Amino acid sequence: MAQTKHKEMDMLHGGLAGKLILFALPLAFSSILQQLFNSADVAVVGRFAGDTALAAVGSCVALVGIFVNLIVGLSVGPNAVLALLIGQNNREEINRTLHTVITFGAALGVGLMIVGWLTAKPILVLSGTPESVLDQALLYIFIYFLSIPFMVVYNFGSAVLRSYGDSRRPMYYLLISGTVNVILNLFLVIALQLGVTGVAIATVISNVLSAGMVLTHLARRNDDFAFRFRRMRIEKTPLLRILQIGIPAGIQGAIFSVSNVFIQSGINSFGENAIAGSSLALNFEYFTYDIANAFAQAAVTFTSQNYGAGDLRRCKKIFRYCMLFGVVFTEILSAVFMIWDDFFVSIYTTSSAVAAFAISRMRHVCSLEGLTATYEVESAALRGMGKSLEPAIFTVLGTVVFRLIWMATIFRLVPTFEMLMDVYVASWVFTGGALLIVYLRHMRKVSHA
Repeated sequence: MAQTKHKEMDMLHGGLAGKLILFALPLAFSSILQQLFNSADVAVVGRFAGDTALAAVGSCVALVGIFVNLIVGLSVGPNAVLALLIGQNNREEINRTLHTVITFGAALGVGLMIVGWLTAKPILVLSGTPESVLDQALLYIFIYFLSIPFMVVYNFGSAVLRSYGDSRRPMYYLLISGTVNVILNLFLVIALQLGVTGVAIATVISNVLSAGMVLTHLARRNDDFAFRFRRMRIEKTPLLRILQIGIPAGIQGAIFSVSNVFIQSGINSFGENAIAGSSLALNFEYFTYDIANAFAQAAVTFTSQNYGAGDLRRCKKIFRYCMLFGVVFTEILSAVFMIWDDFFVSIYTTSSAVAAFAISRMRHVCSLEGLTATYEVESAALRGMGKSLEPAIFTVLGTVVFRLIWMATIFRLVPTFEMLMDVYVASWVFTGGALLIVYLRHMRKVSHA
């Protein structure tokens, strides 16, 4: 393949702070856009289809999170592997890896869609979804899962773009597809009165559009990152490299969401208002978390390239900057939501009972969302150096096992909604501290190697 003719961000030389911000903020904004458009489902349903429909969509949040986090986690593999190849200046291997990424992503998406259809009802029943909303929840989730193959292709394609520093195009694609999603939400729910069916259909169409735009861009390239349908195949060596990093990250994300299914069962015990209020407040947590995750994605990409180039000193500097920026920028947005919590909640619901649960969750969880940047950046830095299993293990221990123990002990002793919400912050402190120790030990090891 010819040398790349498209401008790549130089992550190996020059100042870091400005480049990290320029890379991370468009990524954060694109994720926030995605959440804004997803929250349009909640807002439109809550306003125009009633609290029961809102609770039905809310009951699916944890289940959807399992699949979304699995997909996002797996996409770390393509990002890290391609960035490492760039750092090593191994241009010949890039195109083979690219086609393996897209082909595997398409096949994986179809498989996950089928798994989702088979497991949706047992999981919703297990999580204690009320009978009054179960049928609508199943209808919503079955249609929603049609979007999974396109979601995988979009995320894997976006990982390809991020590997060479392009975090802006994914933002543009989400802006377009998300706008379509909102327009369809309003038309299908308000004009056609389709309720949860309407918002699910809108989600599918928007995901098809975003995946199509990513593939179209890659197909128009004429360099190392050019995608051609006729070259679609899965090659063993690139796939194993991708899975070595992606599988632990994907499983971590999925199991992380499994713990949320159990927490959702605790939320369900407080009734429909708690379900609706909790799912409403979760939107704001997603917005703030997206900033922390953006700097974690920056840490993966920048660390992978510099580790491939053998510059450990620069890797350490990347870690410090990403940790600082992740915590500070996340807390700034959290503060905005806390100061005007009544206003933001009123966008989604007119029910005072639902709003009370939403504000309670925001004050206990969203206000300290910056702590998520600690374990996310630590995990990302380790994965950028090819260490994916250790952060997965410690994150599962901290955010899954710890939370289950909390629910079985502290929450059982003090069974209040507020105590249930406190499990999040406690688990972030535990996980962040444990992974910091793992990171420092690994850096000492590679520095003396």
